[in-house]
Amino acid sequence: MEKKLSEIREQIDAIDNQILTLLNKRMELVKEVGHLKRSNNAVIYRPEREKAILDRLGKINTGPITPQAIEAIFLEIFAASRHFELPERVAYLGPEGSFTHQAAESRFGALSDYVSLSTIQAVFESVETGRVRFGVVPIENNREGSVYETIDLLISSEVRIVAEVPLDIHFTFASMEDKLSHIRKIYSKDIAFRQCKRFLDEYFGDSKVELIPVESTSKAAKLASQEPYAAAICARVAATIHKLPLLFENIEDSVYNRTRFLIISKDFNNPKAAGSKTSLVVKLDNDNKAGTLASFLNDFNEAGINLTKIESRPAKQKGKFNYWFLIDFDGHCEDESVAPVLAKHGDHIKLLGSYVKLI
Repeated sequence: MEKKLSEIREQIDAIDNQILTLLNKRMELVKEVGHLKRSNNAVIYRPEREKAILDRLGKINTGPITPQAIEAIFLEIFAASRHFELPERVAYLGPEGSFTHQAAESRFGALSDYVSLSTIQAVFESVETGRVRFGVVPIENNREGSVYETIDLLISSEVRIVAEVPLDIHFTFASMEDKLSHIRKIYSKDIAFRQCKRFLDEYFGDSKVELIPVESTSKAAKLASQEPYAAAICARVAATIHKLPLLFENIEDSVYNRTRFLIISKDFNNPKAAGSKTSLVVKLDNDNKAGTLASFLNDFNEAGINLTKIESRPAKQKGKFNYWFLIDFDGHCEDESVAPVLAKHGDHIKLLGSYVKLI
């Protein structure tokens, strides 16, 4: 058996050598692309190009490697390539080990210069002032709904949406204690307690364990790593960062728990591409008049444009009850069917961006 294993390992080593050679050849071509982009002041990050590559590879793949594995491998290659072209500074809603940090690394890789910030507003301000090139913030969870702070800042700030990042949310139960009976307190974010209620009821429903909400699941992991008789409900990466042993994984009530994040930047426009979606906000005149909103939406219907989301937010104008409406729809803002509708309502619309649709 050892002889056979040795032969197989030699073949794997030879393939690894070929992969390394090909990756270096790819990076040489990336270097040329980087020179061309810099000379023409073109953007480095092109989400629609990356999606096109992943789609093409998915079509020619014959296995056994899965589409998910292909995406994970090539997203890291894309990130390393962008770093090779031009290192980018990326801000995210922290702390380190948060789900937003995971979303950022899933697109920008481990080599980018990351800035962890304590509030969503701080991320927006860092992007607006040019202290960072990109920011990553949560926009909605399919169980808990929208993140209103992000929507309000999209309305009030001068930033653009570059891309969306869907992320499956999985929680772990981690502790320095090896017996559940020793645990006296559990730290986590309030939303994590709600999304892991079934696990807590099954394992701690009859006990006097104290559930202590903190500002983030990363903070929870840090506290649990420092205190006796404590545990944390947190992301796996947070437990790893704080060297907190995992007792249980995937403890969330729903296996379909997903959060959508946005990548934002300043003065960024994605080129027209198939499979795009567009986000905008609109504040209509006479919005208290019957049919005003319906008339606006009907223009999209008549143009054959599929609206995928509409949500209202207070306009906060003195004592009035007026609203901004956040709208997502299929298509790019430069599409022939879309552009006339946007032009018609241009005075009332703030275009947030057209970007590759991943959800």
